[in-house]
Amino acid sequence: MTESSEPAVAHEKVALSQKIAFGVGMLGNQMFPAALGIFMVVLVQGLGMSPVLWGILFFLPRLSDALTDPVMGFVSDNTKSRWGRRRPYVLIGALVAGIAYILMWQIDPANSETYNFTYFLIFAFVFYLGLTIFATPYVAMGYEMSDNFHERTRLMAVAQWIGQWAWVIVPWFWVILYDPAIYPSEDDPSVADPVAGARNLAIWVGVGCMLMAMVPAVFCKTQPVDPSKQEDLSLANLGKNLASLLRGVVATFKCKPFVRICIATFFVFNAFNTVAGFSFFIIVHYMFNGVTGPEGSDTWPTWFGTVSALTTCFLAIPVVTFLSEKLGKKNAFVISQAVSILGYLSFWWCFNPNNPWLLFLPLPLFSFGIGSLFTIMMSMTADVCDLDELNTGSRREGAFGAVYWWMVKFGFAIAGLGGGLIMAWVGFDESAATQTPEAMRGMRLAYIILPSLGTLIAIIAMLGYDLTEERSHEIREEIAKRKNAEGETATA
Repeated sequence: MTESSEPAVAHEKVALSQKIAFGVGMLGNQMFPAALGIFMVVLVQGLGMSPVLWGILFFLPRLSDALTDPVMGFVSDNTKSRWGRRRPYVLIGALVAGIAYILMWQIDPANSETYNFTYFLIFAFVFYLGLTIFATPYVAMGYEMSDNFHERTRLMAVAQWIGQWAWVIVPWFWVILYDPAIYPSEDDPSVADPVAGARNLAIWVGVGCMLMAMVPAVFCKTQPVDPSKQEDLSLANLGKNLASLLRGVVATFKCKPFVRICIATFFVFNAFNTVAGFSFFIIVHYMFNGVTGPEGSDTWPTWFGTVSALTTCFLAIPVVTFLSEKLGKKNAFVISQAVSILGYLSFWWCFNPNNPWLLFLPLPLFSFGIGSLFTIMMSMTADVCDLDELNTGSRREGAFGAVYWWMVKFGFAIAGLGGGLIMAWVGFDESAATQTPEAMRGMRLAYIILPSLGTLIAIIAMLGYDLTEERSHEIREEIAKRKNAEGETATA
């Protein structure tokens, strides 16, 4: 695991074992938020927490997570260690996030709403801090695993393919949590106790995600860097480092291709996540009029999530990877997002109480939105890191990864709060067995309009993206010439 301080050399291909190891980390990285999204329903459906407090629990921890990302990126880029810049943090962050996830869900209906809200909020802050320590260097690790324009896309495609299985698995947590045979209520064994289920299932989820997130720290190789181009992270240098951190953040936003990537990701991902949790409530309360169990919604929300993730794995990601190699990354992004808008619009007719099977009809189109997003955008960000090295002489994958995910997480925080406020605004009543037609109409409109509008803005933003394959090759050649010249000078 020891890294050399010699200059990095080009790595055209990434071994399949390395791609899989990185992908296992992605599965852990996606399992954490995916499981959290499922579990969060328990706060409303099980504890009866108000949608406003529910939205705040989405917003505040994610906001703190977004604020710590740039700091973690700077620290990761400038760490000098026998194990490299990234791997120690990936290991420690995975451990903190896993333990905090378990503790976060040890809540009890016997406690007051204020107590449960405060308890959950405190451990949510710790959980997201651990996630930042893990995820920021983990993502940067992926950016530096290959120098090849298309190999980067293939690496991210494998990682996203493996990571998508999180979204195949976690919808079944709904079934487990609401199965009275697994978690019966103490008052009525014929009724499930989802809060008790969350307490127990969180242990398995926390341990499992923690172990998967540790895999890249043990098995993935990272690129060495020149220590002379790194900052001194000692406390004596704190003021200088803070100034350098701020300059680095400002510099990333001066890179126009990167700004376009951030804008597009922000609107696609966060417009979707504002209303993503609505699918459960629309299926249960609109399609099945609030009736659960075998006579009602039963496992329909679960199959909706599972089939959506499977179409992403076996349709969206392979097709987008193919389109990227044939038509270029920008064109693949624009085409895939345009297809997803058709899927969103189709849900107006396919959320149909009279024919529930129509629910699955839009999924092959719908899956291209989120399914293609990170496959292409993470590959593009790796290309941007080359452009930054040409301009600055430094490798700052951590900084770019941190700023990129800061945009994602800050928007995700707003999305969580926005989702709760929309539910309150349309008149959703968490204590009612059935919802009003007006509330359901409002949630269905939001589910369609917000993601479609966000996707359209993202397409417009990416039309001016100009970091093509040819330009990327030119940048790599110029960097190689510079390094050769520096090596000859050092030898002389």
